[in-house]
Amino acid sequence: MDFAEGVGESSSPPRSLGSFSNYDVRNDVFNRLVENGHDEAISNPEFRDQLDAHFNRLPASYGLDVNIDRVEDVLLHQKLLALAKDPEKRPVYHIRFLENISRTDGNDDEEFTSILTTSWPSGDGTNEEVLSHKRTRNHTSDFEPCSKLEDLNLDVRKKNSKDIEDQYATKKISRREDSTDIHVHEVIFSTVDRPKLLSQAFIFLQLSTLLSNIGLNIREAHVFSTTDGYSLDVFVVDGWFVEDTDGLYEAMENAIAKSEGSWSKSSHSHSAGEKSLATHSKVGDWEIDRRLLKIGERIASGSCGDLYHGVYLGEDVAVKILRSEHLNGALEDEFAQEVAILREVHHKNVVRFIGACTKFPDLCIVTEYMPGGSLYDYLHKNHNVLKLPQLLKFAIDVCRGMEYLHQNDIIHRDLKTANLLMDTDNVVKVADFGVARFQSQGGVMTAETGTYRWMAPEVINHQPYDQKADVFSFSIVLWELVTAKVPYESMTPLQAALGVRQGLRPDLPCNANPILLELMQKCWDATPCNRPSFSDIRVELENILLEVQENSEAVNGT
Repeated sequence: MDFAEGVGESSSPPRSLGSFSNYDVRNDVFNRLVENGHDEAISNPEFRDQLDAHFNRLPASYGLDVNIDRVEDVLLHQKLLALAKDPEKRPVYHIRFLENISRTDGNDDEEFTSILTTSWPSGDGTNEEVLSHKRTRNHTSDFEPCSKLEDLNLDVRKKNSKDIEDQYATKKISRREDSTDIHVHEVIFSTVDRPKLLSQAFIFLQLSTLLSNIGLNIREAHVFSTTDGYSLDVFVVDGWFVEDTDGLYEAMENAIAKSEGSWSKSSHSHSAGEKSLATHSKVGDWEIDRRLLKIGERIASGSCGDLYHGVYLGEDVAVKILRSEHLNGALEDEFAQEVAILREVHHKNVVRFIGACTKFPDLCIVTEYMPGGSLYDYLHKNHNVLKLPQLLKFAIDVCRGMEYLHQNDIIHRDLKTANLLMDTDNVVKVADFGVARFQSQGGVMTAETGTYRWMAPEVINHQPYDQKADVFSFSIVLWELVTAKVPYESMTPLQAALGVRQGLRPDLPCNANPILLELMQKCWDATPCNRPSFSDIRVELENILLEVQENSEAVNGT
């Protein structure tokens, strides 16, 4: 669970609701269906209630872009969401051809920008009656573009991002050269939504990766989550070389088959060993009597709980309290997993666990109080610029804590400055193990978790990952320590994630220690096995610090 700025950035993008009346839109949709002679709207007395239930499942913003001239799209969305309830049929998807755009209508730069541009949110759908397992088919060519989208500019090209343009150029050459038109298609997905941590934004990245692997460029994206945990995602794409969708269906089916296991499972799934561990960690001698815990001021708030300054048996403590209204099976398992990990770690650079209250619904975790606050606040709110010796000491503290965790087969999975806390002596300690996990037997994980600005590309791409994902996150922390800037500060979190996936990295600062910059680049290498271990990083940092200290002593001695 995250509590500081920069922590909740992995959440869904905010929806702009504007002035909107569900009642008016529903009336218009229903009346137009009756006017069009839709059999069910005319003959089924329960149809209007079913229509209202559909709109009630979706956010108010869903109605902003409903095209009254094509209200049958709403019925298609109903059917897709209904099919998605069956785990064996997820993801349900529908493809149709929309229009041809002459290549003379635009230029290559515009086409390149379309790869990196999306919009939130909308609900433009399609006109289709027959739905089959995992797919629907229609070859209608009428297309009316969405008109009320708020553009989210995802153009992440920078002066040092030539690799991204080279990748695009290679991709463009590989297309059929005899095609004179750009064929635009629409792809609609419906599947189970990801709970809490990454929600819509990660689903967008997962699906956009799949579309990119097929060779499609995303021109628009319209993403919604239902109140009962399903997603409805509409992508407008180009890049398929013919109007006919049969081949595109086949390509989509093959791409989904390669990652079939990730679509119907909860993002909070655990291995059997982890579930057993969580079960056995429900009670113990670390159980705290809530009556002995004095709760003081609130320090921070997260999506499912709050962090407080408290006192326990005369000691200042930090108390993470889960809100009872948000409790569910997944969150309770996550709570138990965090307690299980905290019980096992004892290191001067890891926040000390004191105990927990596990009596439902008063779930809380008690750790040592860190009066120095987070490195995020120290750098970005208090505007401290670090001198090299202090910077290196902070970085070495982090490395020692992470080295210890990795040696004990623990992956943090959300390493960032907001989760690095300081005591009164400015010793930095790794904190917040809400999404940490013991290393699985297979050695890799695929669950999506973390915070976009610090997230490794293999995690963004939903590929198997291991402890080297933490090393990538550390490289961004190291960059923050050197620059005292927020990573990718001119971008939204989602823009940053899309950029990292395509090779983007923060600009290297001028006049920084060259060995430190070289180490930073090794740590954010796109290939995980090329990244050094925390043991190697620590040694390298200690050598730099020793050299700095020796040079300082030599200067002071002359």
